Order: sequence, then C-alpha cells, then structure tokens
Amino acid sequence: MTTRRWYATRGTGTAARIVSGIGALFALIIVIYILLMIFGANMANAFSRFIQSMAEPLALFFPGLFPIANATLNVIVNYGLAALFWIVVTGIIARVVS
Repeated sequence: MTTRRWYATRGTGTAARIVSGIGALFALIIVIYILLMIFGANMANAFSRFIQSMAEPLALFFPGLFPIANATLNVIVNYGLAALFWIVVTGIIARVVS
C-alpha cells in the first residue's frame, strides 16, 4: 500500500517560475524565428511577420554582433545568442527572486 503525502505550497518559488517561464517564452519566440529563417519561410506571411515583429526587439543588440557572410549561419549565431541570453539572464533573476 502506498502512502501519499500532500504538501501545501505557500507560493514558494512562484515568482521564480514566472520569471523562468517568461525567459523560456522569449527564447522560444526567437527559436521559432530562427527556424522560419533557416527553412526559408515566406516572410510576407502574416504569421512570419508576427514572429519577426516579436523576435527582432527581443534579440536586443545581438543581430549584427558577429557579421558572418553566410546568411543562415548569421541568423543561427546572432539570434541563437539572444535566445541563450534570455535563458541565462532569466535563470539568474529567478534564482535571486527565489
């Protein structure tokens, strides 16, 4: 027979989870933009334009940081760094908050 114990949480770590979730959402938007660029999506499409309009401000100063001649590699490196930035920074903030 299994004994189950239920623990009531009092909101411990809720703010940290929200901060981590926001960082993951930002990174996901940037990764979707990277995938759209890699696979050659029609950027005149409404969905592609929507993702682009959200990803470009989230990328902050990273686009153009490393000028690479290959356009695909340029998007992967520069926007990938932006996604990594959001994961690391929000992870640090989440640890401070919790």
